[in-house]
Amino acid sequence: MSLCLSLYLTPIIRKGALKFNILDNPDGRLKTQKQPIPYLGGIAVYITYIIGIGIVFDYNHEVLGLLLASSIVVMLGLVDDLKVLTPGVKLFGQTLAALVLIRADIYIKLTFLPQWAVIILTYGWLMLMMNAFNLIDVMDGCASGIAAIAGLAFFTVAMSNNNIMIATLTIALVGSILGFWYYNLNPANIYLGDAGSMFLGLNLGALAMIGQYTTNHLYAALAPIVILALPIFEVIFLIIIRTLHHQPIMQGSPDHVAIRLQKHGFTVMQSMIILYSAAFILAGMGLLLIHSTQEYVWYIILGTLLILILLGLLIGNEKFLKNRSKKL
Repeated sequence: MSLCLSLYLTPIIRKGALKFNILDNPDGRLKTQKQPIPYLGGIAVYITYIIGIGIVFDYNHEVLGLLLASSIVVMLGLVDDLKVLTPGVKLFGQTLAALVLIRADIYIKLTFLPQWAVIILTYGWLMLMMNAFNLIDVMDGCASGIAAIAGLAFFTVAMSNNNIMIATLTIALVGSILGFWYYNLNPANIYLGDAGSMFLGLNLGALAMIGQYTTNHLYAALAPIVILALPIFEVIFLIIIRTLHHQPIMQGSPDHVAIRLQKHGFTVMQSMIILYSAAFILAGMGLLLIHSTQEYVWYIILGTLLILILLGLLIGNEKFLKNRSKKL
């Protein structure tokens, strides 16, 4: 239902964005599309998600908290897409959404930590997810495709635990994402915008926290980090690269992984295949971490770190990339 509604509604939202001139204009640096592309794709994802679960789902306080927090970040992102929002107000809105989730008992369930530490950890996780998906939304199909892959992994976890609530929420979210993703593939007809990227980050971050992972061993609590390792890697990579180049961390630069892949020889489609493949591998390793025995845990964790470190060294090696670009 969410998929069909998203396929139907996304072109309508696109017409509205064109009518009101809510467009992402090329700047030749970070925004390299040939013509202005409408924002507001995230509105289509949000609306179809709400409708999908609203028709078939009985609400409890966790679901209501998730929907309220989602509404906050969507409205916040919509205002930000209109270019009238200050960074301080944006941070306040994201904090408010995180606090709503915590009030709804959606937080990281680590019983060996004191309550204050759990709240701080939950807040940091949600802020990381919202901003990580905002950062990876730099190329056609990038954020939406990676979000759908992660969502399918969390759906698999929920089904294996017979957790119908999380399974229903997650598959509805995946359906809404895939309907938009169809129009977001290269060449994209519409973009997520800040409203959509923050919405995806918040919901995947929240659904990751309320899943059940530690049936076999406590190390399985790391599974959400492995499943969402690609957007987390993007944040860490940008911080390191901008620090090494003596650039302000919060200032935009063409150092995103997807942009670097395209800039140095890969087409948009090839870049997406690389990133989707990495997302599928990491999602698989996250699921393997949950269902493996404890003796194999560190092999999985070290394997994940090795993949990310090699990717970082490869993408961050300016000499290698320049040589590859010349050959192509």
